[in-house]
Amino acid sequence: MTGPETTFQERSAQPRVEQLPLAHVSIELGHLYMEDYAGGIEQLRRHFREVRPWVAAAHDRIAGVLGPGKSPRISTCFLVDDYFTTFSSPDEVIAQLVEAAGDNGLTIDYVAREAGCADAGDVRPAELVLDRLVADPQPGTDGVWPPPQDSGWLTNGDRPPGSSTQPAMSRRLGWQPPTENAKNRHSIFLAVEIFSEEPGGRQWSCPYLASVWQLLRLGMLRYEGRPVAPPQPVGDRLPSSWAEMPAILRLNPHAQPFSAYRTLSMLARRFQNIEAAVGVVLSQVNVDEEVRLQISKRAAGESFALPHDLVQRISYVFDGDTTQVL
Repeated sequence: MTGPETTFQERSAQPRVEQLPLAHVSIELGHLYMEDYAGGIEQLRRHFREVRPWVAAAHDRIAGVLGPGKSPRISTCFLVDDYFTTFSSPDEVIAQLVEAAGDNGLTIDYVAREAGCADAGDVRPAELVLDRLVADPQPGTDGVWPPPQDSGWLTNGDRPPGSSTQPAMSRRLGWQPPTENAKNRHSIFLAVEIFSEEPGGRQWSCPYLASVWQLLRLGMLRYEGRPVAPPQPVGDRLPSSWAEMPAILRLNPHAQPFSAYRTLSMLARRFQNIEAAVGVVLSQVNVDEEVRLQISKRAAGESFALPHDLVQRISYVFDGDTTQVL
């Protein structure tokens, strides 16, 4: 009979989990697609004109939460979709965004590439998050679908339409409705495709990349203890190609930190379904516990309320499609 095995490892051999500077809130001023830039700078000006009152309201709200004598740390960011469609160039697009925002009294501190959520140099954030997905099976069952790493799908419940746990030759039990795990009287069942296998390789879905984007903004991702896709200074000029541009570019040298305790995204109403899917994904991400504790302790030290649930740290303003001509 042998005794239990014991493994000894020097503490110095374990990668140190680095901390990030954190703002109180990261405000996303927009996320536009290629067609949204078709109207030129006037179309962008209209977008920022619609967003401006909500930014002012967010500043007032955070100042009120912090109380007298405390200055809110608020940073702004903008996400450009260069993953599904490559168009124009960063020097042209970012210059127009900065000018249109400035014309409405707004400053864009950071600009990010959506493709950077998939591949950020020596780190692939999307793969990193995929390894941390823990599917949420229905209570009392072992789930119907295979793991999301194999199927490319996540759900917030069980029994998606058209599926069955019965053997092919068994007696049919009739239609079984899908059910939400944490339903409130009635179910709202959501099934999210997180990737598809294409001839050119795996393609990540928009909701999944948006989930990675939120985790980056919340400062939750580390690779071997190091922060993932830290913002890079713009330097003397804007990049002339998307491939040349880092995942996150810091435009404002005086900006508050990119990552924050909470996020606020200002999006057109057409993004509602995508962001509902983001909630499904984030509710099933097992983030690094040391990172979670670091951020929670720092928020408590500032007396800044921070929910344990990551999804509850995310807020939205959904408005009409501000890029469309009225």
